Amino acid sequence: MSKYGRLGEFLKAQRAKEIPMTFAEIERVIGAKLPANSPQYPAWWSNNPLNNVMTKVWLEAGFRTEQVDTKARKVVFRRVDQGPNRPSAPKKTGRHPIFGALKGLTHVPEGVDLTAPADPDWGKVYE
Repeated sequence: MSKYGRLGEFLKAQRAKEIPMTFAEIERVIGAKLPANSPQYPAWWSNNPLNNVMTKVWLEAGFRTEQVDTKARKVVFRRVDQGPNRPSAPKKTGRHPIFGALKGLTHVPEGVDLTAPADPDWGKVYE
């Protein structure tokens, strides 16, 4: 078991959707001090799996971090919904995962020509 594996086991054993913890509580669970830079940098607590080993542990346990407060030295772990309609991993579709993320957010009024220049005089710059 890795140094942070105890945190993953602790989180998996919890039944609540949110587990608020202080950095000191996390250190008690893992049985060691957090790295020197972790408490002062909110980015260390991000949910990027490439960030650090501890991040992978809480993600694999089914949690994400929220409400990171480095000054108060606390964080909230929130359980990720793994219901029947939400797969644990994105499907491979051949498209980038963000494709279509903004679909339906833009409305073009009828009669607007999107190919017309916004400023009809712009072409005069080159004359």
